[in-house]
Amino acid sequence: MTSDCPLPTADSFPPTARGPLPTAHSVLPPASHLPPSVNVLHVINGEHYAGAERVQDLLAQRLMEHGFQVGFVCLKPGRFATARRSRQAPLYALPMRSRLDLRAVPRLVRIIRREDYRLLHAHTPRTALIGRLAALLAGVPLVYHVHSPTARDSTRVWRNRANAWLEWASLRGAPRLIAVSQSLGREMIQRGYASQRITVVHNGVPCVEALPPRDLRRGIWTLACVALVRPRKGIEDLLEALALLRAQGLPVRLRVVGPFESPTYESQLKDYASRLGVADAVEWTGFVADVNAALCQADVLVLPSLFGEGLPMVVLEAMACGLPVVGTRVEGVPEAIGDGLSGLLAEPNNPADLARAIARIVSGELPWADLSRHARARQVEQFSDSCMAAGVAAVYREVLGLFAPDL
Repeated sequence: MTSDCPLPTADSFPPTARGPLPTAHSVLPPASHLPPSVNVLHVINGEHYAGAERVQDLLAQRLMEHGFQVGFVCLKPGRFATARRSRQAPLYALPMRSRLDLRAVPRLVRIIRREDYRLLHAHTPRTALIGRLAALLAGVPLVYHVHSPTARDSTRVWRNRANAWLEWASLRGAPRLIAVSQSLGREMIQRGYASQRITVVHNGVPCVEALPPRDLRRGIWTLACVALVRPRKGIEDLLEALALLRAQGLPVRLRVVGPFESPTYESQLKDYASRLGVADAVEWTGFVADVNAALCQADVLVLPSLFGEGLPMVVLEAMACGLPVVGTRVEGVPEAIGDGLSGLLAEPNNPADLARAIARIVSGELPWADLSRHARARQVEQFSDSCMAAGVAAVYREVLGLFAPDL
């Protein structure tokens, strides 16, 4: 925490900071008041295609139903451009040489004016800086999407502090922040943002209509972990939990889906699996474009995060696929998982507790079919992509003043 952003006491919070923060779903205007079409430009990093990028991709596909046409500007062009499904959305590459390279700003302003974009939507500290400067010069509002706690986004303390300061400095005048969970909204209030500027819009994913049959009598349970593989995801704890489960004679294997943050970390993890004696029970698949297909090949999703989660998309995608989830009690994860109903929660940084939670499912103590049914129902009711898009659209309308009855 920097001195620029002091942490207030609980007693100093406004009333909405102590209770649930407002969501956007209750302020939708009548369909007859929808604008014919409004152009919105999302400023993103773009080097990965993980949880936040899937949110951006889904919004581009679903916001059209609410009268908004989305375009993208990538400041770190990479996997997003090739992996995205929102091919109808224009994409502009404005690569930055460093996080403080401001040459992208005038180029972004020209795009805004030429293509008549009426609102900017930023998603990271880097894009908040560039987006805020461009928004001021172009005379358009900026909305900022808070996907994870910036001050605890990685194990690199000084980088976290620098990003948190950059985010705070860039957003002092932004009219609205969208937090993906109540937990994350409260954290932004603690960092000094006014609660009136924060709206919670839970992440959402498409509902899955038909699922392939699963045969749990085949003998071996497949645990899946889907993530950008980096230290805060707690994969070491999952490997230790796998060793404990196998020592108990439980038939489990692990499939880790997703790219490694670095070759060095990849080597460290694989070496650790070997030292634990579970290397033969772990499959490292790397990046996959179709997350649902990977989830449908597993029996349980395990997300052993240590910190830094807003509301993980993969948890919601697993629920949509009828997959029970074992997650850790960090930030927004408990807002998605109904403990004992649609999955189980374990303590972070506790491999033994993680193993106990997984064992309750594998041993049959908690019926898999019941967990699966509850997971699907919870996702449909609370975490669909249509609900997410409706919430974001409501924020856009409020910021743009599109509630007038003569629209």
